Amino acid sequence: MKSFALALRNLLRNRRRSITTLIAMIIGASAILLFGGYSRNITFGMQTGFVQRSGHLQIQHKDFFLYGNGNPAAYGIADYQKVIEIVRHDPVLAPMLAVVTPSLQLSGIAGNFSAGVSRTVIGGGVVVEEQNQMRQWNDYGFPLTPRPLALTGTSADSAVIGIGVARVLQLCAPLQIARCPQPAVLKTDAATDAKGTPDDIAALSAQEQSVTPAHSDTRIEMLAANAHGAPNVAGLNVIKAEAQGMKELDDIFIALHLSQAQKLIYGAASPQVTAISLQLQHTSQIPAARARLDQMLATTFKDAPLEVQDYETLNPMYGQSIGMFQALFSFITILIGSIVLFTVGNTMSMAVVERTVEIGTLRAIGLRRHGIRRLFMIEGLLLGVIGAMLGVLVSLVLASIINHCGLSWTPPGYIDPVPLTVRVWGQNDLIYGSTIGLVIVAVISAWWPANRASRMNIVDALRHV
Repeated sequence: MKSFALALRNLLRNRRRSITTLIAMIIGASAILLFGGYSRNITFGMQTGFVQRSGHLQIQHKDFFLYGNGNPAAYGIADYQKVIEIVRHDPVLAPMLAVVTPSLQLSGIAGNFSAGVSRTVIGGGVVVEEQNQMRQWNDYGFPLTPRPLALTGTSADSAVIGIGVARVLQLCAPLQIARCPQPAVLKTDAATDAKGTPDDIAALSAQEQSVTPAHSDTRIEMLAANAHGAPNVAGLNVIKAEAQGMKELDDIFIALHLSQAQKLIYGAASPQVTAISLQLQHTSQIPAARARLDQMLATTFKDAPLEVQDYETLNPMYGQSIGMFQALFSFITILIGSIVLFTVGNTMSMAVVERTVEIGTLRAIGLRRHGIRRLFMIEGLLLGVIGAMLGVLVSLVLASIINHCGLSWTPPGYIDPVPLTVRVWGQNDLIYGSTIGLVIVAVISAWWPANRASRMNIVDALRHV
């Protein structure tokens, strides 16, 4: 304790230099914690978005993830309702589950044949009520108000498309889409339109219209290959066009009710789905839930070719974004650590030069080399501890100010702005890691001057002017 008291007293002897060093450490610690809290918030925000859309885990037909996009119908899950019931009532999984819902991925050609235009689309059929439940997941407490799907409360033949699809199909005016330019082409007459429609699609469309006639300007036909490879067509009533955040997705997106998608792909045959999404209460439950699912696939569902994928595998963009922020955080941490290293080292070197006679006196009265070294290293330790603790306090105050400023931003792939927040409070691993790291850097930076002080010649130190 005497060594700590003496070290603290030595730091207070030159308050200006000590305060300058502490300010540098406070700024460094605050910068590390604020950026770490910001990147942590980005991580949780992206995770929340992906989990709300696709769940934490998905049960899929084996190899669907690798090859299913080419032919989703060939990788359907038969008896999917039975699988869902077993999973929902499993005694191990049930306490962890929030939502279990099926979905069907499909692709085809959407056409507005009255305008003589069509384009390839990719989308899926979902159970709207269950998807709305998934959108309520907010395990990290973001100040968000989830919006229900546009398909909520609509008829079975309703569809939602991307704005890019609406633009190509010339539905901007009927859907009242702002900032949706149309090509400057001459409209063709009805005879030309009829002539431009392929005979097979026209026949299929006529059959569909005989059952459900077109009743609005937003009616389109979607042509897809059914499970047997034969073409099938469905008349759809587009109720809304929504931006998807990325042009590539915006130009191909379509969403349907699950029953309509199954009718289009499987017709009168037994309906199937391409994925069963499992949304858990907490992300931390993924290892336990996946282990239980793997056990069930090896026993209860051993005759079904099924596999489990997590949200990170299903959304590679998540891992890439997290890796980028981790690289940036590491770079900033190394840069600030280097600044602290040289700042504390310079402070301790100046202290050694100014106290050369004092060092010689201490050595002359019997203090050993390791005692001198310990004294200066304790001073570095105190600088590190005080600077890191003050840095934590300052970062908490700044984070609270930022969080209450009402700032917002639109992340990549999002269409709505989200609150800009910095998560420092409660991130114990970030706080402890940064604090311990800065203290270690401060002690290391004090070692070289302390070692140099301990090796001074006593006589030369006593006559130093």
